[in-house]
Amino acid sequence: METTLPLPFLPSVDLGKGAAESENGLTRKQLSYLGCVHFAASSENVETLLQFLQRHFSIEAFVDVTAIESTEDIVTILDAGARKVFVKFAQLEALSKFAERVVPLVEVQDISSTAKYPNGVCLASGNTKELLDKLKDAKVSPIFLAASPKDLESSTKLAKASPVIPIIPATSLTIGIPSEGQLSVDALIGESWTSDREDKLVPTVVTDERGIALGLVYSSRESLAESIKTGTGVYQSRKRGLWYKGATSGDTQELVRISLDCDQDCLKFVVRQKGRGFCHLPQSTCFGELRGLAKLEKTLVSRKTSAPEGSYTARLFSDEKLLRAKIMEEAEELCDAKTKDEIAFEAADVIYFALTKAVSAGVSLSDIERNLDAKSVKVKRRQGDAKGQWAVKEDITNGSTNGASKEKEAVKEAASIPKAPEDPAGLKNGRITMKRYNAATTSPEVLRAALQRPSQRSTEMIMGTVNPIIKDVREGGDKALLSYTHKFEKATSLTSPVLKAPFPQSLMNLPPETIAAIDTSFENIRKFHAAQKEDKPLQVETMPGIVCSRFARPIERVGLYVPGGTAVLPSTALMLGVPAMVAGCKTIVLASPPRADGSITPEIVYVAHKVGAESIVLAGGAQAVAAMAYGTESVSKVDKILGPGNQYVTAAKMYVSNDTNAGVSIDMPAGPSEVLVIADKDANPAFVASDLLSQAEHGKDSQVILIAVDLSEQELEAIEEELHNQAMALPRVDIVRGAIEHSITLVVKDINEAMKLSNEYAPEHLILQIANAPAVVDQVQNAGSVFIGEWTPESVGDYSAGVNHSLPTYGYAKQYSGVNLGSFTKHITSSHLTAQGLRNVGGAVMQLAKVEELEAHRRAVGIRLAWMDERKM
Repeated sequence: METTLPLPFLPSVDLGKGAAESENGLTRKQLSYLGCVHFAASSENVETLLQFLQRHFSIEAFVDVTAIESTEDIVTILDAGARKVFVKFAQLEALSKFAERVVPLVEVQDISSTAKYPNGVCLASGNTKELLDKLKDAKVSPIFLAASPKDLESSTKLAKASPVIPIIPATSLTIGIPSEGQLSVDALIGESWTSDREDKLVPTVVTDERGIALGLVYSSRESLAESIKTGTGVYQSRKRGLWYKGATSGDTQELVRISLDCDQDCLKFVVRQKGRGFCHLPQSTCFGELRGLAKLEKTLVSRKTSAPEGSYTARLFSDEKLLRAKIMEEAEELCDAKTKDEIAFEAADVIYFALTKAVSAGVSLSDIERNLDAKSVKVKRRQGDAKGQWAVKEDITNGSTNGASKEKEAVKEAASIPKAPEDPAGLKNGRITMKRYNAATTSPEVLRAALQRPSQRSTEMIMGTVNPIIKDVREGGDKALLSYTHKFEKATSLTSPVLKAPFPQSLMNLPPETIAAIDTSFENIRKFHAAQKEDKPLQVETMPGIVCSRFARPIERVGLYVPGGTAVLPSTALMLGVPAMVAGCKTIVLASPPRADGSITPEIVYVAHKVGAESIVLAGGAQAVAAMAYGTESVSKVDKILGPGNQYVTAAKMYVSNDTNAGVSIDMPAGPSEVLVIADKDANPAFVASDLLSQAEHGKDSQVILIAVDLSEQELEAIEEELHNQAMALPRVDIVRGAIEHSITLVVKDINEAMKLSNEYAPEHLILQIANAPAVVDQVQNAGSVFIGEWTPESVGDYSAGVNHSLPTYGYAKQYSGVNLGSFTKHITSSHLTAQGLRNVGGAVMQLAKVEELEAHRRAVGIRLAWMDERKM
């Protein structure tokens, strides 16, 4: 049987309960010797699963993710090291670029059509006879069987029937003689291996963790069971029976992992060898002494415990500064080497000193190789830029040379990282193209999956990062806030976390055209929000003598979060600061991440000056939110925090709003930017493409949706052509590709169907590029802001039309409004009763208070009425 697994079966573990710990069951440690494990993942246990994958990378994990809707969570599981994931058909397309590690879940009746899944399939159900009958039709390897039979005979039949791999609950596994309802691990393996010997012993190659062969022995079912039971190297001597390695010599072995070879006629034991070595002769292996890196590691470990007098290696172990200097010296010499011989010579020196550093810290070559293996399965790409002084030394800035992009240095808050050039994200046949679906021929389930927003990390993962930051800033004040700014923004020259008003003119020096643009936008935003003011308090006489009123008051202290990320955003400062000023908030605090030199962008300082801000907090992320929520020595505590941000900013806002000790509210949950464009035959393809791209360039986690109303193939292709051509001309084209990867075109038959889908999606921005667009606005139920007609690009709302661009995303438009004047005010109600008014309503009040058994409430009215009766009022 050919298999991608180290064993002919896959043990399945419940993440919550772990393996059985009973007398006849397997412990977690014993399960680890099998080298592979199956988990069923859910949104609730993703964090636990990720922790397991990070701690046990050498164990091959096969994860059923069919209960997880979030593609991003599935990608995170792959990135953490899962060997393969079992997915639903609806998830296949979104994970297509990880095809080699993605296995679809199919029904047994579909086994004959599995040839198009060369990486295997997982069967959701089936019995042994039905499977064995259908195996002749299978053209895929392997076939994982999720619902395995419980008896030994059936499981061994399946294990031997290429290419089936049964998935068996770990609680059903044991060692040696099984109890009822259990399967013996040694029997499952022993029945699967092939031996040409009469005694059925199988050759066993023994290696260390790095794969270096130590020797060749034989194993039996009994020796295998004993080895798993004791966690040591136990083999079958052809003369003496069970052979406990090192029992007499002291050169014992700690079992790490067992596996079968591809033909299943040879076992492999991976061990940690103790003492002199494996061989009975005075050498490390039965094939001679170690060489190369293994020999160097052995020598370094020996020198660390007992070095000869005057040993240079021993001196390096005891002098940390000398070792550090030598590593940097040799690394530079390697960089300067030119010829093949020079590079080999200098690389050997670098490896020697680097391994000395590792051994000094108790790190083995196996540990290093495990990290290399872990990095090899990463699916989330890094930019790989040089850092700090090393970039400066080579005149490198953000991956380019000659310092050409120093003026465009990005602050570090957002996650909008450009795609690597070789990454196929967002591309189809080499072109930037959105996936297309036809609503008439696509199932509702597939449509829902396609319209899923780019998934954010699980709440547990995000809060695990955010909580310690909030706690540090709450308890450590300015010092903690500064330390996070130094860490995340690299602004190590900052000595104060706050810039106080009045702001120096030198920090607001801008080109006249920029000042004019900001002033125009400021005035339009001011006019629109000033028009939202209530002219006078609301007063209603609900009964004769009873006047109820409601009047507005500004929130006294507000904190406005202005993201940094990959773009300067004075527009957000305007959208938050202007309505705060119009509302009459007494204290306005802005927070925005500084640049690496500690300065804030002059556009934001200028806006802060115009709106009368008290100060600018020079910080981003959860740390800025915490500083405004709780206050520090320099940061004023606020009563409400408003403004968009990444996942961590949003999580921090929601956390402090639920902390009664903070006493702060927030505007709304917010996520990555999004737009939905509805276009019909009257729409200009160039306009449609430009609106889609205006949101796609925000970040790779943005999403753009096109709903095409009864467009022909030619009309759709015209939009796609414009999208590609315009995108390729953008400076942020690689970020656009990341957003296009999870963006779609949806073809519908009429405007009513389009509006139904739009209302269900509830977009942040809704653009109507359709005939008679104003007439369709009445059908809008859920949207952050609507842009009506071909001459209203979303960009005008972002900057200068006057409407606010701080809007609900991620479907929250179903429950929340965008920021408006009301976001900065609160309403207070009042009641004013005359004596007659109290007589009119007093009976009702007293009766309801009696029903609720609140006697003091009843008496508060009764005493007054009695007092009036006494005086005949």
